[in-house]
Amino acid sequence: MNNNPLVSVITVNYNGSIYTRAFLNSLREISYPNIEVFVVDNASSESIASLKNDFPEVIFIESNENLGFAGGNNLAIQVAKGKYFFLLNNDTELEPNFIEPLVNLMESNDKIGIVSSKLVYYSQPNVLQFAGSKGINFYTGRGFAIGHKENDQEKYNASYKTELAHGAAMMFSRKVVEKVGLMADLFFLYYEETDFCERVKRAGFEVWYCGASKVYHKESMSVGKESPMKTYYLTRNRLVFTKRNTTGLQKLTAVLFFYFVSFPKGILKYIFKKEFKLLVAFVKGALWNLTHHEIYYNTGLIIK
Repeated sequence: MNNNPLVSVITVNYNGSIYTRAFLNSLREISYPNIEVFVVDNASSESIASLKNDFPEVIFIESNENLGFAGGNNLAIQVAKGKYFFLLNNDTELEPNFIEPLVNLMESNDKIGIVSSKLVYYSQPNVLQFAGSKGINFYTGRGFAIGHKENDQEKYNASYKTELAHGAAMMFSRKVVEKVGLMADLFFLYYEETDFCERVKRAGFEVWYCGASKVYHKESMSVGKESPMKTYYLTRNRLVFTKRNTTGLQKLTAVLFFYFVSFPKGILKYIFKKEFKLLVAFVKGALWNLTHHEIYYNTGLIIK
């Protein structure tokens, strides 16, 4: 067993050079000795020339179009050489020894396909964002993160099997991608890692949380904590995810629940708050699913 297998660290940048720079500076301080680093620029309007100049050890991939989270990461996955791929948001900063526990966990159990780090809020480092997941309620499309907004505690330093990983800090093995393919790029933003986790579990792998690996997350720096873009894709992809991961009566019930319960409730919420731009985005996201029925399985791209 190789004690230090190559880890391909991948992040996506979109008009966020200030955060990507802080992320790369943080990455320079880590203790794990065998990494390659990719920054995929998703057709930013701002120049990344200074990043390329200041971080010569990094492999930069410049996309001609904004491919979203899944599409951007997929570009790097297809050329990366690591035994493990580690997707990290560019709005994260890292502890020096955060990779070793993930690799050790992956190496200890062949059934583990994906591992997520502990996520804490950068502005409140004692408050948890993610310590595992109870999964998605397929009828409502809502997820339930373990430890969310709780104070960090000793019990969250453990490692344990969980239902879903968090895309802000998610490591998975090459053998997973060889078996299930890349992330589905039709999502563009949100739910793509959730969909990927479900596919990976159906292929016989396990998803784990590793509390010994801590990542500080600034959260939603690229699209804003509340923005029309975020509202649109969260709404649209909630249904896309449900349609791709349920069948029969469960799928029918979930779709009916959304349009007859969640949809009118959401409209009333945005009207009451007078958030009309978010209202428009919410309605557009819901209506998209009524006119797009080709919810294909994945990109069709398999790497060897």
